[in-house]
Amino acid sequence: MPQTPEALPVFPTGRYGRRRDPVRQRRRRWVTYVLAAIVVLAGVAISVKLYRQYAEAPYQVRIISVTNLTDTAVTVTFEVRRPAGKGATCTVLAHTRAGEEVGKAEVDVPAGGPQETTTQITFTLRTTKRPVTGEVPGCGPAR
Repeated sequence: MPQTPEALPVFPTGRYGRRRDPVRQRRRRWVTYVLAAIVVLAGVAISVKLYRQYAEAPYQVRIISVTNLTDTAVTVTFEVRRPAGKGATCTVLAHTRAGEEVGKAEVDVPAGGPQETTTQITFTLRTTKRPVTGEVPGCGPAR
């Protein structure tokens, strides 16, 4: 008996929905891959930008000591790391036990030599009341 090729089944129209076209499915799959690749590349680009912006500040401060706490002054010794050959401006603050700011000053750090990146500064800040601490919240480029 000769074999006949099997015919595809014929379904009643409107009863089972439309058949999916394999060509369209492949096209959809590629669109999905391309969109996923674009999202990943955008995420990497944003990550690199934020890393460069916030990873390591060019101006860094390290407080070494806070001494000579009197009724009208506090002495703060701190170290500033900055780009070689550039000056900096640092803000020095003093606070009371209650957290009230009683003194504020901007200290200019001179530019060092072409290879010098660290400078130690000792600054005496005048205050309006007795401070319990002195701090240097940050430094930036010289003004």
